[in-house]
Amino acid sequence: MFDVIVLGLGAMGSSTVYQLALRGQKVLGIDQFTPPHAFGSSHGKSRIIREAYFEDPLYVPLVKRAYNDWAELQARSGKRVLTRTGGLMIGAPDGIVVSGARASAVEHNLPYEELSASQLRARFPALRPTDDTVAIWEPRAGVLDPETAIEAQLSVARAARAELKFGEKVTKWRATADGVEVTTWSGVYTAARLVISAGSWTSGLLPDLQLPLTVERQAIFWFDPLKPEPFTPNNFPIFIHEYAPGKTWYGFADFGDGVKAALHHQGETTTPQTVRRAVNDSEVTVVRDLLAKYIPDANGPLRSATVCLYTNSPDENFILDTHPEHPAVFIASPCSGHGFKFSIAIGELIADDLMGEKPRFDLTPFRIGRFAEA
Repeated sequence: MFDVIVLGLGAMGSSTVYQLALRGQKVLGIDQFTPPHAFGSSHGKSRIIREAYFEDPLYVPLVKRAYNDWAELQARSGKRVLTRTGGLMIGAPDGIVVSGARASAVEHNLPYEELSASQLRARFPALRPTDDTVAIWEPRAGVLDPETAIEAQLSVARAARAELKFGEKVTKWRATADGVEVTTWSGVYTAARLVISAGSWTSGLLPDLQLPLTVERQAIFWFDPLKPEPFTPNNFPIFIHEYAPGKTWYGFADFGDGVKAALHHQGETTTPQTVRRAVNDSEVTVVRDLLAKYIPDANGPLRSATVCLYTNSPDENFILDTHPEHPAVFIASPCSGHGFKFSIAIGELIADDLMGEKPRFDLTPFRIGRFAEA
């Protein structure tokens, strides 16, 4: 009998196991693969972390807490998971990205600068913004290493006596008088509480709720830069660029694997079982065209490509809530393509909830009931 079972050990699941184990809980983490793995949403060598959150200012306090938690994980594990590069939110002055980042920075008194196109070109010569472009520069933004972060959290959790089961697919779970029972290919486990943090597999584990989730395929690319020096982590910040109204792409410095670039929220709808894992030439061409126009010196040979999954809610906010029919079950998904940076703090929130502690943040925007109200 465990205190808590956590299903899915990606971004949110590994963080939840880590936080619970540090609090002395008898916790079991289960994953159908061997995390970190490349079948879900928590791989790809880099993830953006940023404070001037253009999506909604409500996320800013959560990411500020996450910065502290990532630093603590680095100290506990001895692994580097966060690299500061600074960050640019680029686009039209009244576009979603720039106006949203500006609003978050102002509301939360964050350090930032607003750069004109000429200032942007002067400070970051690798960029070729159009004359009508501006950018919000935030100095604390940077890059998380998702695979290292997951490995570090699970390693610390295991050292704190968490039990981890890899390669075990869950076939069913059920509520019991004492809590929950989870059945996998390998056995049956019981616990007082259950956390479902299964990403793109969430709907399959919660068919009774009929959650309005969609799974989106995302292709990601790494290119060898034509001029390496401008794209080192010391010289090239993370960026998100709204290149047309409502359309964005993003990128990273070369950390040894090439310059990473990809579109954001423009992929095809799929499932984790049927996703098209191969990347075709037309997908490469779309990103190459953006590089050729805006960052030409990054537009060298394609080094590698991969596919990851976004699991999206209709409003692109997370689900962090107790199951409406089973109070012993907590649901933590989806990330909607922007959750990794917060995940370590979300694990802390989940641990607070499971242990009956007062939440550090208001979780109302993430409740399941909002879908019925829409």
